[in-house]
Amino acid sequence: MPAFHYVAMTAQGEKRKGVIEAENAKQARQLLREKGLIPVETLPAHKKTDKISFFSKRNLFNRAIPTKEIALITRQLATLLAAGMPVEEVLSAVAEQTEKPRMKSLILSVRGKVLEGYSLANAMGDSPHAFSPLYCATVAAGEKSGHLDVVLQRLADYTEQQSEMKQKIKNALIYPSLMILVSVGILGFLLEYVVPKMVAVYSDTGQALPGITQVLIAISAGIQNYGIYMLIALVIAIYFFRRAMKNNMAFREKINRYCLRIPIFGNAIKIANTARFSRTFAILSSAGVSVLEAMTISSQLITNIPIRKAVEEATNHIREGANIHLALKQTHYFPPMSVHLIASGEASGQLEAMLERAANNQDNDIKQLIDTTLTLFEPAIILIMGAIVLFIVLAILLPIFQLDQMTG
Repeated sequence: MPAFHYVAMTAQGEKRKGVIEAENAKQARQLLREKGLIPVETLPAHKKTDKISFFSKRNLFNRAIPTKEIALITRQLATLLAAGMPVEEVLSAVAEQTEKPRMKSLILSVRGKVLEGYSLANAMGDSPHAFSPLYCATVAAGEKSGHLDVVLQRLADYTEQQSEMKQKIKNALIYPSLMILVSVGILGFLLEYVVPKMVAVYSDTGQALPGITQVLIAISAGIQNYGIYMLIALVIAIYFFRRAMKNNMAFREKINRYCLRIPIFGNAIKIANTARFSRTFAILSSAGVSVLEAMTISSQLITNIPIRKAVEEATNHIREGANIHLALKQTHYFPPMSVHLIASGEASGQLEAMLERAANNQDNDIKQLIDTTLTLFEPAIILIMGAIVLFIVLAILLPIFQLDQMTG
């Protein structure tokens, strides 16, 4: 049954907003009247509109659903399906459990398509801002194999791990970000207001200034005279860079390839992408998807273009008869441990289990790398900002010391 967003008024004049299921807009308004509400607006949950209202803002921009919320509803779906409930009843129950209007609208929209005859995977595929290609492909495989509840359980585990990793990185970056923001603000204040006053004092003495002081004065003058233009140029450069990264695949590939050469950061990119590939490959294989199809889908989730192309080339080699571990080894992006685990899985017939173990091993590596990098990041910021402040202090004090020596 289709879902409708509504805006209604109570008898006391209070505005109410929510989602209601009905065959059509007329029935939706009738159901609202039966609840003692006066309908003001009813819109299909899937419909986009240019009207700037409570609902159109959310549908018009199709903001991505947080991973944490997707993990939660996936876990609920898996639990209820394991209890033997039909899919449409499960979706209805999850929608009732959900308090957020946007999530309720999403679930009811999926339920409406399922009732129209769509498969669950196809219904979810119409909301790409919420359900990724991996998610939909895995659900489709679960439907075909008849083990949808098990597949959703693994998807819930996967999305929860991704959510925890993102949250951990965000939490760890809060303190360094505040340090950088405060430090930049202090430096800007010194260069904009303090240094010019010191320059005025030094100019009255007529003495020759040390080189370090002259450099500081030049930087301060540049910020005062051209600061606004530099800021505008920076914003324009960032805009065109992001546009080129989005629209120019050759430029994006070149930047991606350069990022792989950066110490520590490049290694983190390799581990993160290969771990995502291994995890996705394991989930799809366990759901009954063929090896080639699973590798093709998994490769599309790799964000780094050179790594993705290498995996796609490896997929072609496997299609021609090569072993999985040898094809992946030739990419030179997968860690030796992962390659050996995959080789063991091929030999023993336990490829899914070995892929899972390889993904877990790579996830541990990336967690350790992130922990180490963030641990070193804070003292590095302190040292850098301390060096900059020392430079400013020396540039200000050296002329004073020279003046004391001259007068002494």
